[in-house]
Amino acid sequence: MRVRYFGDDPSNLLSAETIWLTRGPEKRDSAPLDEHRTVRASGTGRAGEVRLQLDGVRDRDAAAALRGCRISVSADALMPLGEGEFYWHQLVGCRVEDQTGTEIGTVTELWETGAHDVLVVDAGDGRRHLLPTAREVVREIDVEAGRIRVEVIPGLLDGDE
Repeated sequence: MRVRYFGDDPSNLLSAETIWLTRGPEKRDSAPLDEHRTVRASGTGRAGEVRLQLDGVRDRDAAAALRGCRISVSADALMPLGEGEFYWHQLVGCRVEDQTGTEIGTVTELWETGAHDVLVVDAGDGRRHLLPTAREVVREIDVEAGRIRVEVIPGLLDGDE
């Protein structure tokens, strides 16, 4: 089956021995799905896609039944990153502080926007802040401590949701 991947590099998906399937937002009204499948074979496909042969998916109809599902791999199976690089799942849940240590909120998700990824930060009072991951803003990421320190430049926190 053809699988569209998110991210810069499909290596983690291509090297996975087991994947997890979950329903995507467009399949909310369908029966829940949260299962793992063994990858029998993998290879590259069109740009932005890989091809996977999964255990139990033997024909076009079985593959079509999985359309819209999200595929993930265990964090333990991910390839190590270089210095100063992080997987998005490592940043979700981190506390965001300004340069003085004052808490701004907690990262709930990330958005890919082209120029810089954006941290979506829940301020805890109903507001969300959208903070670019630009070096001028993000000064320090300490995944072990669950902390991201940012430089609050004028206008950064004004007018957010």
